[in-house]
Amino acid sequence: MYGWIQRWRLYHGTHVITCPENLRPAAVRVNTRDADLHLRTCTRWPEMAGCDEACLSQIEAAPHACRVQAIVAQWYDKKRCHFCARPIGEIVWHERPPALRTRDGRTREWKDVAPQELPDVFATAAPVCWACHVVETFRREHPELVVERARTATPRHTIKPSASVY
Repeated sequence: MYGWIQRWRLYHGTHVITCPENLRPAAVRVNTRDADLHLRTCTRWPEMAGCDEACLSQIEAAPHACRVQAIVAQWYDKKRCHFCARPIGEIVWHERPPALRTRDGRTREWKDVAPQELPDVFATAAPVCWACHVVETFRREHPELVVERARTATPRHTIKPSASVY
């Protein structure tokens, strides 16, 4: 029983590997219930079903590095938002995940990208924080409600210290 739990912790989730047959990224899931590792799903199936599963060696060599969340976290690490220049910081996966600005200028959450497409998208995308993604999505979906204002370098109203009232 302990072996199955340990294997599940090590290999659960979606992994992105380089398919040895075409040298392109593929998303796979490993069957962790059997003693021997083998693929449960692959984005190259059904046309490549029955392959020799040589990609498993990549997962066995670095199970955490192949995991989608690790790939995403590594890409966002030490990056700043394309719009506000604030650091992306630690990813809060389920509350406010970071997004991407794709080549077409639109923002989208990284989870809306198919795992096998992440390496290609990351090569051309810019990181976007959650707040800016929300703003850009609203701007795209409701342009009639958006009013653009020029930003000023100095505050409009300054409070000057007044003379003592006493």
